[in-house]
Parts: sequence; structure tokens; C-alpha cells
Amino acid sequence: MYNSNDKYVAYVGTYTHGSSIGIHVYDLDVENGYMTERNVVPVNNASHIAKSNNGKYLYSIADEGVAVMKIGADGGLTPINKVGIDGMRGCFLSTDKAGKFLFVGGYHDGKVTVVHTHSDGRLGRVMDGIFHKGLGSVAERNFRPHISCVMPTPDNKFLCVVDSGVDHINIYTVNPTTGRLKMVDILRCELESAPRWIRFSRDGKFAYVICEHSNEILVYTYDGSGRLPEFELVQKVPTYLDNDESAKAASALKISPSGDYLYCSTAGEETVGIFKIDHETGKLTKICILPISGKYPKDVAVFPDEKTLVVLNHESNEIRFFQVDYEKGLMVMKGKPIRIETPNCILISKVGEFTD
Repeated sequence: MYNSNDKYVAYVGTYTHGSSIGIHVYDLDVENGYMTERNVVPVNNASHIAKSNNGKYLYSIADEGVAVMKIGADGGLTPINKVGIDGMRGCFLSTDKAGKFLFVGGYHDGKVTVVHTHSDGRLGRVMDGIFHKGLGSVAERNFRPHISCVMPTPDNKFLCVVDSGVDHINIYTVNPTTGRLKMVDILRCELESAPRWIRFSRDGKFAYVICEHSNEILVYTYDGSGRLPEFELVQKVPTYLDNDESAKAASALKISPSGDYLYCSTAGEETVGIFKIDHETGKLTKICILPISGKYPKDVAVFPDEKTLVVLNHESNEIRFFQVDYEKGLMVMKGKPIRIETPNCILISKVGEFTD
């Protein structure tokens, strides 16, 4: 629940082949819907970041594999260590609920990797790694496995590994002691749809999958009570504004802190979509899909009060802010864009929110 007395920071990961050197730390002004840069922590090509469940550590993709930083009481970052992942550089990170394992998705080599995490924040050794196999049908891009997302189910029983290359979501169990992976099921998406990310509703009853090539969001019910997970497709929702033949690539997928809203972005068309979530059915109702005046909206985030939407325009090297009117279905640009080299990802975090 948002409290106006709470303080927040935003961590923005960037590619570092230009002027940026890593992860930018911003202080949030929630009331005015803006953020101010505090400092930058060097990380080589921070393409995705994730926070530990206890709120004490921030993990980042890096050229060396994965980097971990301690989150200070003021939200600042202090580097701890880096480890290799015995493969090509990753593209997505998540953690298990117990805080023992870090999961790494590899787009370039189609590998899912499990890394041990120590209680003091240090990253340990690789516990397991599996290369996906198979062939896709789109020769220019999807001719082989490309893992784009690794996400535990809310009940922590399964690990969903989204493979945009072969249009599958492979589902694994993770041995709680050894970290070994065992595939137990496959959720097949339509051919050439290229599933990119999966997110679960706040109550854990529904799953949302954004598809990069078909430019749609798939809505599933989720039931993990049995030996195998059960996903039932209940809705498909387009992410785009105009149904033309121009190239589009659905990208970001986020759910608001309240669980009431879902946000997505579509590159090529350069738009952001906002949807209302029905808590009973999980289904989505479109509030708006509008242009964002930039190129390649790679990631989005919403402020804790859910009134300001942040859009990372990767190719136009900027962060833009929009005031959202959910009743009228409008997004109004506010403030000056923040200039930043090739922003990739954003994570908003409450300052001092730690658990044991």
C-alpha cells in the first residue's frame, strides 16, 4: 500500500557501449511524477536487473555473467561480486522465493542457468544449466531457441522458461537442495508468436504472456495445486494501436503494485498500452493504447501511486514521463525527458524495505 511518507528509488540498467557506464540510480519525486539522478554504478551492459526477495540485494546481467550489489538503507548500491554463468551473456533474471537461487535466461544460446546465492549476498557457483533444443519457423530470428524470460510461479512450485525462438514456455521443477532442473511440462504458444515475457497476477491466479511477433497478450488461468501446473488460455488481447502491416515488436510487460492494471509497450509502432485487470476472471479491458513520442519503448514502470508512467525509449536514448487518467483513458506527457544512453530496464524500489 502506497504511503506518501515513503521514499523510493529507481534503478535503470543501460548498455555501456556509449556514454553510460552501468546502472543509474534515481530518487523518485512521487508527488510531482519525476525522478532525479543520484549516481551511476559501473556494470558492463546491464540489460536486466532483479531484486532479491528480502530486498537487500540487486542482481544485474553483466558481460562477465551476473553482478550483485548490496542495497543500502538509502537505496544506494555497493558492488559485492560477479560470477560467470558458463555460457553466453544472459538477458533476464529472477529469484526463487526462498532466496537460494538466481535464475538466468540466455537469449543468445538458449540456456537457462541456476546460480546459488549466499545468505550474505554473494553469488556462488552454477548449480545447473540446460540448453533448449528445437527449431523455429522464422529464419531471420526464430530459427533456434532464444530464452527471453525465466519466472517462478507464485507458489514457487515451478519455473517458467519462456523461449521466443521455438514458441514454447518450458516448465521445470527446481530441486530445493541441489538446484537441479527437471522439465515437467511445455506450454505451447502459436507458431511464430514469439512469447517474450510472463507475469503473474498479484493473487497468483492468472498469468500474462506478451508475444513479440504476434503483438498480443495471452491471458491464462493458473492452478499449481496438482503434480503438474495447469494453464488455461482465456483471452488474447492485441497490444497495438493500428492494425497495419508495419513492423511491430511487443516488448515490456508490467503489473501495477495494486494489481489493478497491466502495462505493455510495442516497438515499431512506438506505443504503450494500459489495461484494467478483472480480479475475478483475470481478463483485460483496454483503457488506452497511445504513442510515446520516442523510439523503441523497451521497458516501462509505474510510480507507487500509479499516477505516473515511466517509459524507457531505448533507441532515442531517453526516459519519458506520462500522467495517467484511467477514467478518461489518457496519458499526458509531463516534464522534460531524461537523457540516458540506451536504457534497457527499470526497477522501482521502496527505500529501506528489508526482510529477514
